[in-house]
Amino acid sequence: MNKALEKKLKTLPSSPGVYFHKDKAGEIIYVGKAAVLKNRVRQYFQKSKVMDSKTLALVKEIYDTDWLVVDSEMDALFLEGQMIKRYKPRFNILLRDDKSETYIRINLNDDIPYISYTRIPLDDGATYIGPYYNAYPVKKALRLLRKLFPFYDKPVKEGKRPDLYEFIGLAPGVLGGKTSKEEYKKNLKRLIKIIGGNKKTIIQDLTFEMNDLAKLNRFEEAAKVRDKISYLKSLDRKILFSDQEFLDISKDQALEDLRVLLGLKDIPRRIEGYDISHMSGTNVVASMVVFKNGASDRAEYRKFKTKIEHNNDFYNMHETIYRRLSQKNIKSFGMPSLMLIDGGKGQLDAAIRARNEREIDLPFIGLAKKYEEIVIDKKRSGVVLNKKKLAELKGVIRESENFYLIDIPNNSHIVKLLERIRDESHRFAVSYHTVLKRKGQTEGILEEIPGIGPKTRSKLIRKFGSVSGVINADLSELSKIVPRSKAEIIKKYLGR
Repeated sequence: MNKALEKKLKTLPSSPGVYFHKDKAGEIIYVGKAAVLKNRVRQYFQKSKVMDSKTLALVKEIYDTDWLVVDSEMDALFLEGQMIKRYKPRFNILLRDDKSETYIRINLNDDIPYISYTRIPLDDGATYIGPYYNAYPVKKALRLLRKLFPFYDKPVKEGKRPDLYEFIGLAPGVLGGKTSKEEYKKNLKRLIKIIGGNKKTIIQDLTFEMNDLAKLNRFEEAAKVRDKISYLKSLDRKILFSDQEFLDISKDQALEDLRVLLGLKDIPRRIEGYDISHMSGTNVVASMVVFKNGASDRAEYRKFKTKIEHNNDFYNMHETIYRRLSQKNIKSFGMPSLMLIDGGKGQLDAAIRARNEREIDLPFIGLAKKYEEIVIDKKRSGVVLNKKKLAELKGVIRESENFYLIDIPNNSHIVKLLERIRDESHRFAVSYHTVLKRKGQTEGILEEIPGIGPKTRSKLIRKFGSVSGVINADLSELSKIVPRSKAEIIKKYLGR
């Protein structure tokens, strides 16, 4: 970063807005939105920031940065879309990865217009607003605006009965005769103006309308317009994307703090979390969740069903980690930077023993549920505890046999990240265990039917897909798989 830019960034405001990264020639190469400009823009230049190769390429080309301050996250969201459409910055296209563009589509030429989303704008006379590379905050913004300017979100025909949305005020009431088509289109034009960044103009128009109605003694109508103005102003306080923005900042800080605290050579870009779930030693399963650069990557999640069912979490954890670190799975899944075990000293010890049996060098830590303590084996965890960093984080350390138990404030970035990984591994394990338990319960129903052996049960499940499918099959369908006499017995026992 050059000195002029470094000095300029010190003047960044703590306001929502849109920022423009420029190269040495002054060309805008990236446009982004921010809930807090000061935090978001500075992220690009933090040494601790975890970046992929494309983002690193962008940062290397940034020579100057400008920004526009707006009133709210909603204004920033819509302005970003306009600026991307205007400047077509090359890094916005490069960094979107596999995300498709989303456009808002409104055709005011329709008899009764409706709002929809599309990925490909057509030359059909409709108004297309965008592109947006993240559809979620856009849809959230329109849900909020729909309370103020009700609209249809699918094609409607005259003569159709009003649906629930009209009764709760989210559809305009054209079908029910509460609103004329002209009034509805007028409101849609106002909505388009707000999306286009003309919110202040709309507030001004509504204020004039309210005053005119009041002069005519139409106070009830004036009050409704007043409420619209109040609601429109309240949108400045609505959160659309800042929760994710702050999470991005938190996870970057967490990864860097974790690297320093544990004495790791590199930032732990891939962290795997493990948990065990069972009921009294039955349907024992383990989960493996993967967090890349501090965010969950569900495509990388894996499930393990233990080969021997034990009511022993230490044995189950040992088997899981031993299987995970087989050459076959290492080749298939890759290697993590850090493994997080859900549990205390016993679970961590079992996991480390499995790792050592595979003769692999890999850092392991645990997270104990009761006090949210980080558990580290003094000699075998493969980490070097940085006590200076621990003091900086206001953490407390205590020793228990061959382990360090580390208590860091729950509001720290590190604990929040580890809790997210631990909670996700627990959720994933429990959900898989529940599936197996229900499957066992339903399959047991067929076992209770006299005269229906394993081969017949298998034939029925293959044909109908599940026990539920067998239950819902009629007598004639069952008779195609088994003799009619057996089909009648099945229907009798299944109570249908």
